[in-house]
Amino acid sequence: MSDKSDKKDKPKGKGKGMLMKVLLPVVLLGVGGGGVFGLMQAGVIGGAKAGAKEDNNPKLIRKGEVDPYAPKKEGKDDEAAGEDVHGDGGSEFRTVYYSFDGDFTSNLKDSSSLIQVSLAASTRRDGRVLLWLKEHELAIRSALLNILADTTENEITSIDGKERLQKRLTAAINKVLTDEEGFGGVDDVYFRSFIIQ
Repeated sequence: MSDKSDKKDKPKGKGKGMLMKVLLPVVLLGVGGGGVFGLMQAGVIGGAKAGAKEDNNPKLIRKGEVDPYAPKKEGKDDEAAGEDVHGDGGSEFRTVYYSFDGDFTSNLKDSSSLIQVSLAASTRRDGRVLLWLKEHELAIRSALLNILADTTENEITSIDGKERLQKRLTAAINKVLTDEEGFGGVDDVYFRSFIIQ
């Protein structure tokens, strides 16, 4: 009879309880480690990835800061150039302009009218954007002429229409620069002259 009482006295599931005590910490450790690894890969914790590429895009230049990529001013010696003076108000970043050579002339869409504009672009980024505008002016000119040719006369007879055209021209320039250099950087396009004939 004692054999039967020994079997009844043993608690059932003791083997399962021991297995749970061993497996639960292992599972929790695996889940926690995987979560930490995921957060590190996403850059949420642990700083930059070891193999992360340095951001080499044109940087915003604050008023008064030296632009390491600034093009030399034509016709001026370094001594005679003088210092740029910026106002205290407005944007904290300085704005530089690039004027495109010559006018842009195109037929307007669904019209016998012509449009002739002279354009300039602005950026608050360093001088690399100006260098890229000059280097890729031919491709930019072609893209801008396509935008002008796809514009109707009704679209540009109002101030709002001209502002929408400016946004389309800005986007076209940034697309060319992004395709060629990996970064746009043009903030706005301005009309220096605007004629519809």
